Amino acid sequence: MRLRIKLVLVVVTALTITVNAQNYNCPELTDPNSFSMIVLPDPQNYSKFDTNQPIFELITAWVASQLDELNIKAVLCTGDLVEQNSWIIPDGINGNQTGIEQWRSVSKAFERLDNRVPYIISPGNHDYGYKNGENRETHFQDFFPVERNSTWKNHLVSIYPSQRGELTLENAAFEFDMPYWGKMLIIATEFAPRDEVLTWIKELVAHEKYAKHRAVFLTHSYLKSNGDRINIENYKMSPANYGEAIWDKLIYPSSNIEMVICGHYALIGDYEMNVGQRVDENASGKKVFQMMFNAQTLGGGWHGNGGDGWLRILEFLPDGKTMKVKTYSPFFGYSELTSHLANRREPYDEFEFIFD
Repeated sequence: MRLRIKLVLVVVTALTITVNAQNYNCPELTDPNSFSMIVLPDPQNYSKFDTNQPIFELITAWVASQLDELNIKAVLCTGDLVEQNSWIIPDGINGNQTGIEQWRSVSKAFERLDNRVPYIISPGNHDYGYKNGENRETHFQDFFPVERNSTWKNHLVSIYPSQRGELTLENAAFEFDMPYWGKMLIIATEFAPRDEVLTWIKELVAHEKYAKHRAVFLTHSYLKSNGDRINIENYKMSPANYGEAIWDKLIYPSSNIEMVICGHYALIGDYEMNVGQRVDENASGKKVFQMMFNAQTLGGGWHGNGGDGWLRILEFLPDGKTMKVKTYSPFFGYSELTSHLANRREPYDEFEFIFD
């Protein structure tokens, strides 16, 4: 009898481990042969308050639970992992966590994805300096060394040194061989990349080894919610390039960069003020889709809950040219009472784009 009870307990425990919690109104792929990428907007307002930190961990836990269901090949984060890189005296208003406590929190959240899926991060202005981009000193390398996620080894093909002369993932290119879409490069940069970083990328995508790859450029500061590219910002980092200069120096002359993804820009008010997009032709006459996604002021503004758990799902259909975009919140989706809020249906939240 005792043996039978033990066996039952073992079976129940195994089932408990393998079954996920109920998730309501969860998006599904429109085609079973599609693959997807997840875009995580700036997490800084999750990181700076201890009560918000579990929400971002819920987000990455949900992504981990959907790796097979959504055939997730990569996770892209627009940066500003923390609100203050090296802050040691929180004021209790713009956060109650020191810089290191914030880095530890966001690092813990990404542990959900370690050794399971490549996640690619473009550090933001708040990830540098003391409070906010006073210089290019950062703890990014301390918490996200290349050795922490074994899946990076299968995809990382090139890096460029930081302004401090260090070889880190601040400027990094990852190669993927995607079903029906062929070879792709996803390239992430430091905040406001220097001229030499843009030159490195320009030469990389034009190299004979990658000239026929489809490239995605991930950076922090690039686009506003009204669709205008950012011209200049008043940070002390120098040299630096922002949206319009990045377009002129890199995106426009490069024939195979098909998409730009950024975060950074956000306003308090309507949700529409936290998203933006535009399409332009590059020098080769090909369309380039440019998307800004940043939810950090939702859920209560700059000192709210961090962003109501919003993320974006980019579904790449097997026709090799159509991308469907959905905006979803596992924060709302994990309760039946709030699940009706979990999917945003506005035209700027749920749409498709057809690449050339």
